[in-house]
Amino acid sequence: MDNLSQAQRSYCMSRIRSKDTGIEKALRSALHRRGYRFRKHVRRLLGNPDIVFPRAKVAVFVDGDFWHGFRFPLWSHKLSDHWQEKIAGNRDRDRRNRALLRKLGWCVIRLWQHQIECDLDACVDRVAAGVASWQ
Repeated sequence: MDNLSQAQRSYCMSRIRSKDTGIEKALRSALHRRGYRFRKHVRRLLGNPDIVFPRAKVAVFVDGDFWHGFRFPLWSHKLSDHWQEKIAGNRDRDRRNRALLRKLGWCVIRLWQHQIECDLDACVDRVAAGVASWQ
């Protein structure tokens, strides 16, 4: 059971950003410091990738652990039916978008929130390797 009223929960959830989050900004800043130039939130691509390298055809998704269900089967039972359906739907959409982008010749890199928070340099290296290999 939720310890907040419906109005309080609604307010809290409305404060959660869907783009330009702290971890996105940290990753973009680190990439920019290394000399990489990119587009952000390209709407014409499936899934609206957070960072896009158009020439190299590399799309980077920065996924929040909760919203995109990192290890979801381990903790899904703790959620209400509504949230289980919401996160499962997000995961299904992520899989579809990744498959379709790959079919169109794009390299798709998915970085989790905790990966960026724990080792930003390794995440930047992973993106850099993806850009270098697809050019």
